[in-house]
Amino acid sequence: MSRYRPPAPPKSPYITKKGFEKLQAEEKALWLKRREVVTALSAAAAEGDRSENAEYIYRKKELRELDRRIRYLQKRLPDLNVVSEKPSTLNQVFFSSIITLEDDAGNETTYRIVGPDEIDHQPHYISMDSPVAKALFKKRLDDEVVVNTPAGQISYLIIAIGYE
Repeated sequence: MSRYRPPAPPKSPYITKKGFEKLQAEEKALWLKRREVVTALSAAAAEGDRSENAEYIYRKKELRELDRRIRYLQKRLPDLNVVSEKPSTLNQVFFSSIITLEDDAGNETTYRIVGPDEIDHQPHYISMDSPVAKALFKKRLDDEVVVNTPAGQISYLIIAIGYE
């Protein structure tokens, strides 16, 4: 019984300028933190028996997690395309647009379409690879959009489109 999982589909390589700068700052901070962890790991290793040294085991795990994230960022950052210009048509939905939608019940929701690397812990940010964003692309103001979800189809009306 293997635990094979098929590889995830590749993420879109687009990112906003602000998101790119945030990832660069994260990489820089991780390198600084790595330096501290290596120092603490050396001190823990010098204490003697490593098999029962909780501090040593914890620091090794922490170092492994930092190295994994640094390795990911080093591979991902050069592949990203920074999108910093607004599109020529401002009344149409494109990358980095801020869209206000109204559902059939009259509830309004605002989303911002960004790259898949930017959606962490940001309220109302959706990835351009998501089904909602794919349904919204190239739609215009006052267009009706039908989104297929696991719960069924949801229809939205685009009531506002903006760009930062």
